[in-house]
Amino acid sequence: MDQLLFARWQFAITTVYHFLFVPLTLGLSILVAIMHTQYYRTNDLKYRKMTKFWGKLFLINFALGVATGIVQEFQFGMNWSEYSRFVGDIFGAPLAIEALAAFFIESTFLGIWIFGWDKLPKLLHLISIWLVAFASNLSAFWILVANSFMQNPQGFVLNNGRAEMVNFFDLITNPYVWHQFPHVVTAGITTAGFFVMGISAWHLAKKHDVDFFQKSFKYSVVYGLIGVLAVCGIGHAQGQFLMDVQPMKMAAAEAHWETEDPASFVAIAAIDEEAGENTFSIEIPNMLSFMTYNSFSGEVKGIHDLQAEYEAKYGEGNYVPQVTPLFWSFRAMVGAGGLMVLLALIGIVLLKTGKLQNSKLYLKVMLFAMALPYIANTTGWLITEMGRQPWIVYGLQKTAEGISTVVPASYILISMVGFTLVYGILAVVDVMLLVKYGKKSPEALEEAPTASEEVSLWT
Repeated sequence: MDQLLFARWQFAITTVYHFLFVPLTLGLSILVAIMHTQYYRTNDLKYRKMTKFWGKLFLINFALGVATGIVQEFQFGMNWSEYSRFVGDIFGAPLAIEALAAFFIESTFLGIWIFGWDKLPKLLHLISIWLVAFASNLSAFWILVANSFMQNPQGFVLNNGRAEMVNFFDLITNPYVWHQFPHVVTAGITTAGFFVMGISAWHLAKKHDVDFFQKSFKYSVVYGLIGVLAVCGIGHAQGQFLMDVQPMKMAAAEAHWETEDPASFVAIAAIDEEAGENTFSIEIPNMLSFMTYNSFSGEVKGIHDLQAEYEAKYGEGNYVPQVTPLFWSFRAMVGAGGLMVLLALIGIVLLKTGKLQNSKLYLKVMLFAMALPYIANTTGWLITEMGRQPWIVYGLQKTAEGISTVVPASYILISMVGFTLVYGILAVVDVMLLVKYGKKSPEALEEAPTASEEVSLWT
């Protein structure tokens, strides 16, 4: 049995499961805080209902996100002990700050917000949910600081076979994190916007609490459109940055085998990875150069030339990641983003013209459109992590070198199957709870629950 393969699959599965919950937590925390702010400003009970209704769904998602995230950190010490030994001096610092500062603030003030209705002064209660939103996104920042070192290591020296931190400031000012962090935050905003739009659309199609859900849709469609447009802009800048720091990742995502000037963008291709070519392709002339340089001319290096450069720099080996999944993941991500922009714009037009409630087809589509940000988020992270291979720390340590040498493959396989089943159950529970409470009327959730009801999300 292949120890490395099982360890990679285990971490990939747990990460994908976990990141189903993270973007919604990031974005919905801000949206709920905005709704609560409106209630504080206007003292209008409509906004109180909105805050409580969407806040309930936020709490469910938050709880499941925490449950799925804990296991990941244990895997660093168990399945990836050689990696932890190599970068522990660096990797541990941002993760410790995330747990001791960001997550502590987030969980503490979330409890204060849950139990603080009609007990705290209104301003302090409002501040508590904004601190939750701030800390949720701060938590993402510190995790991305750790991930960015893996993608673009800096602020370190090699000493006795270990990477040791010499400048913490270099770590947090890594340009990779400042491209990645805004991308993740705006992806969360997009996810929350389409989540609220989808549930609101279902209620509007059923003629339930029309005023309430039309107002919720209005807030979320603007919120989601801002998010997806920001994602597109930031993603474009990030792609150009990656052309400099990880050109092989971008070449693989474009199935760009040969160096060209100007370079064409391959829209669709039949890829033969063994032969290192596309047997069929539909290309847009000069477009890849434009995507890279904002100009219709400019050299873009191909996979073959980059492989030769990497061999000269790092020694013999295969430095080409899996091209086919990267190629189609990129197009799924971009396609989902384009659909979201279109659907959000249509939603705004329907709102402005007063036709939203009677647009049955659009409302039905928006229910299924809730999946689009999840597709974009998942495929985006597949590109990020699969495109880095064969490196676990880019240019410093290969993935095969980071695996634990003492954990048998059979143990990893058993735990992988176990985690997959448990996480699958949690995902089902999450969907069931979101459906259960998402179908309820705002009045059913507006009244403050009893202490026993507040403690449990399973009732």
